[in-house]
Amino acid sequence: MKKKFLLSFIISLLVFSLIFIGFGENIFLREKTTIATDGNEEFGDFGEGNLVEPKVKNEILFLLMGVDAKDVKKSKGTRTDTMMLIKVNFDDGGISLLSIPRDTRVSVRGKEDKINHAHAFGGVELTMKTTRDFLNLDIDYYVKMDYRAVKEVVNAIGGVDIDVPRDMRYKDPAADPPLNINIKKGFQTLDGDLAHDFLRYRSGYTDGDLGRIKAQQMFMKEFVKQTLKLKNIVQLPKIINSYYDYVETNIPLTTMLKGATSAKKIDMENMRTGTIPGSDKKIKGVDYLIYNAQETEAIVEEMFGDYLLDNR
Repeated sequence: MKKKFLLSFIISLLVFSLIFIGFGENIFLREKTTIATDGNEEFGDFGEGNLVEPKVKNEILFLLMGVDAKDVKKSKGTRTDTMMLIKVNFDDGGISLLSIPRDTRVSVRGKEDKINHAHAFGGVELTMKTTRDFLNLDIDYYVKMDYRAVKEVVNAIGGVDIDVPRDMRYKDPAADPPLNINIKKGFQTLDGDLAHDFLRYRSGYTDGDLGRIKAQQMFMKEFVKQTLKLKNIVQLPKIINSYYDYVETNIPLTTMLKGATSAKKIDMENMRTGTIPGSDKKIKGVDYLIYNAQETEAIVEEMFGDYLLDNR
């Protein structure tokens, strides 16, 4: 992933956090880990006068952000490469996931720009504010993660079995680190490096970033199912360290534990997924996704209606 910000990490994080506490230690109490402790406290004012508080009982809505940085906790100045809006209901295990293409043209600091530029200009705060304004949703929580976590967790669980839909070849020596993607079409087990390349690959899709999002969502479902297998509990220390090193979030610990106790209810086959609708357009030499306002409003209301703001 430079589409690395996968729902699978959050779901497995919820499960593993509870198990880890059972061993007498808690990742969320480690020094410098960014975690809120009370869902009712004001933690990050992502809207004018906003108070972080639950909107629906036993449910959480959060923005998942993927960044490619040397240090996820010092990543301001980098662009987000993945953005997903995710809702998890702890009572019935229901999950709704809306992918936001990184080239989506929205208002960023009062000017039309790509939504993934918001993080480069103003970090989490501006990204959250931009997304709230764009979708008219009261989004309080976020998870930000570095790409390297994907490699480490995939290797820890012995790889991910997936049916690669097409040959993937792409080189970018200027990338950091340089990219040299070469994956054959067909069913195979992807190790950490190949999973990284699979999720970062974009150039060969006829529909650009939208094709990449479809591949990401397919990978996500398989990754979650395989990560949560009982055999992978023995890999807990490696996975916990990956979360600590590469994840930043303001989701309260109490909410994490609710999710952990509800993880057995989650059925990935019934997960609702969607993508911001729109069409590609080049403006002054720059490629954008021009979102369809009417269709976007409809899908947002359908998936996240309980979180709509009253300012439109």
